[in-house]
Amino acid sequence: MVFRRIIWVVLDSVGIGAMPDWRAFGDPVPGDTLGHCAALRPLKLPNLTALGLANIRPFENLEPAEHPLGSYGRAALASPGKDTTTGHWEMAGIILEKPFPTYPHGFPADFMAEFDRRIGRGTLGNRPASGTQIIEELGAEHMATGKPIVYTSADSVFQIAAHEAVIPIEAQYRLCEIARGMLRGEHEVGRVIARPFTGTPGHFTRTSNRHDYAVPPPAGMLLDRLAEAGTLVWGVGKISDIFLGRGIAKSFKTKSNADGMAKTLEAMAGLERGLIWVNLVDFDMLYGHRNDPEGYSQALEAADAWLPQLMLALGEDDLVIFTADHGCDPTSPSTDHSREYVPVLCYGKRARSGVNLGTRASLADMGATIAGNFGAAVGLGQSFLDAILDK
Repeated sequence: MVFRRIIWVVLDSVGIGAMPDWRAFGDPVPGDTLGHCAALRPLKLPNLTALGLANIRPFENLEPAEHPLGSYGRAALASPGKDTTTGHWEMAGIILEKPFPTYPHGFPADFMAEFDRRIGRGTLGNRPASGTQIIEELGAEHMATGKPIVYTSADSVFQIAAHEAVIPIEAQYRLCEIARGMLRGEHEVGRVIARPFTGTPGHFTRTSNRHDYAVPPPAGMLLDRLAEAGTLVWGVGKISDIFLGRGIAKSFKTKSNADGMAKTLEAMAGLERGLIWVNLVDFDMLYGHRNDPEGYSQALEAADAWLPQLMLALGEDDLVIFTADHGCDPTSPSTDHSREYVPVLCYGKRARSGVNLGTRASLADMGATIAGNFGAAVGLGQSFLDAILDK
């Protein structure tokens, strides 16, 4: 063990520029989530830029550090996708051969008929949509009929939205479990997601009782290997949901980025050795999918302002890695994810500074690095552990 503890922070959807194959993934324009936000106005990101964020590539209104405190680079998605499951699985050493299925015209009529039969009621929607928009459009009808709202997106998801006063939360979870059991084989989507909401027509609000039901990841991925090696893994945010809790010793559910950052510090106060894997989802969920670049920029600045607290909590033998799982450019004509490179920033008191990690061929390189640190190994990815060690 080189680093006693690693804190791995996924800034969900904070991509840093289009990959060459962006057209093949349905992006209407080349995505550049961070770059386009930075171009709209100067971003106050002194801590991330001190680590080397602006050394990865040029950004408007962001000055590269003369002497970066961390190691820096970018990683490409090797898997055919641009969604949460694909990105996180690849980090854990799973590179997909084919993408999860998507449903740009909604799910097949025969599938929905069987789903309606199994849940004992009809459904509304069954089309790609923004979650907040479809709730506003169909929420009143849902409350009047008791029919849950089913929708999807450009990602491989089957989402169920229901008012908590109409369908209690546990019953909503049961609907998702039925859907997850049906969505196998050719219809094995990446995630089934419960999207509960409350309020009245015109004033609906999604609650923090969201729950993801992911596809079981293949055996032998990073979290399996760490468990076999006796390394504890604590998840913050939706990490446990993405991996169905496999290899996760403790999970912290979060309500927002701010809550996720607070729970990360709480986890650091409790776990002395092992991996703390964090997902901060607001960038994607609240701002990227809603085409809100100013909200996205403010969320970036809030995360940057939190970094000094995180750094103070780091021990002598700790390493922190900042990255993302895909892009979600809030300036794009689309509200969907974008096919982008993701940043890789590493910092630790025992780690080298100023190392340019270049362009990594896969997000799996991060998983391979973490596995190697804890005396484990995953089948895919090239570790950069030796490159960042302060020898």
